[in-house]
Amino acid sequence: MDLYKTDPEFAQRFSYFAFEEVVHEENQQLDEKTRYISILATLIGCGGVEAYRELLDSALENGVAPIAVKEIVYQAADYLGYGRMLPFLNATNEILRERGISLPLDGQSTTTITDRLEKGIEVQSKIFGEHMKEAWKTSHINRWLAANCFGDYYTRNGLTLAERELMTFCFLMAQGGCEPQLIAHVKGNLNMGNDKDFLIKVVSQCLPYIGYPRSLNAISCINQAVEQ
Repeated sequence: MDLYKTDPEFAQRFSYFAFEEVVHEENQQLDEKTRYISILATLIGCGGVEAYRELLDSALENGVAPIAVKEIVYQAADYLGYGRMLPFLNATNEILRERGISLPLDGQSTTTITDRLEKGIEVQSKIFGEHMKEAWKTSHINRWLAANCFGDYYTRNGLTLAERELMTFCFLMAQGGCEPQLIAHVKGNLNMGNDKDFLIKVVSQCLPYIGYPRSLNAISCINQAVEQ
């Protein structure tokens, strides 16, 4: 549906805010690829599948490779669950096929079932510090976290570790109610070189898609992580 026909006043104001005011705000700009991967992850995080469909073509046309899109969606399974991730995977496959892109894409896995735990622990330690080498032993959930979340997904090619931490920040920011985890992953982002100013730019560019309350909560979490 063309909102300029059905809801012209809303469409005019939203488009000006999201695509002019926010994009060009002084000292809050991001390169197009980073802006789009952040927005895609944020839309997945908030369940905005229709808006995701609207923006995916633009993302693909502005430097986001199909493999990167798939990696964003795959990683969402750990932070949103399969139930909320699946509509985005289906939408992505549909749009890629419409663009004439053959599926499946080239595989990006770098682990096996037998070494995923070991390599997941290694990645966790790179992001969060040496103490993570023992964290997996504290419970079966933490073992799954190391082997599945980090071993199955963070170790994949297609996104850098810094980009993967950024995606996680966006997933957590957008779904809300995950502030303790969001603070932890702000620290992970800082360790990966995604500094405070950069993360605030990400929040700014994603605000039109998740609204003010969750954006302000994310800023608060950034500040808390920096203070800690």
